[in-house]
Amino acid sequence: MPKSLREGFVNKMTRVPTLSSPFLLGFDEIERALDRVVKGADGYPPYNIERCDRANGQPERLRITLAVAGFTRDQLDVTIEENQLVIRGRQQDDKARQYIHRGIAARHFQRTFVLAEGMQVLGADLKNGLLSIDLARPEPERIVKTIAINEHE
Repeated sequence: MPKSLREGFVNKMTRVPTLSSPFLLGFDEIERALDRVVKGADGYPPYNIERCDRANGQPERLRITLAVAGFTRDQLDVTIEENQLVIRGRQQDDKARQYIHRGIAARHFQRTFVLAEGMQVLGADLKNGLLSIDLARPEPERIVKTIAINEHE
């Protein structure tokens, strides 16, 4: 296939929805949230997600740790927006400084994590350039509901 035809074909292709199975009903909002997360993922700041040990019958806990060296508590913002955990960092350039070499730039970032239904943010802690956010994932309640079948003659 000639290159010009191949490029036109690629440009006209539409994205196939991730959750397009006919057995997955009502997941449109999740797919939109996933699209927003993927668009905002530039790799900075680096982060870890770890599973914490359960203790005394408490629900499973997760900890997200972001490397935010150089940011103060006042320059960081942690919010929950429509079932998303959003972490923002904002630094301003110090205009009074005159750099001979500048390898550390003042930067902004936004890191977004989609939270499953029922996830709870327990708190956030900044220590030694690491921002840790603890979350709890409660055990889902198992619900079985019988649906009556109407019979029409």
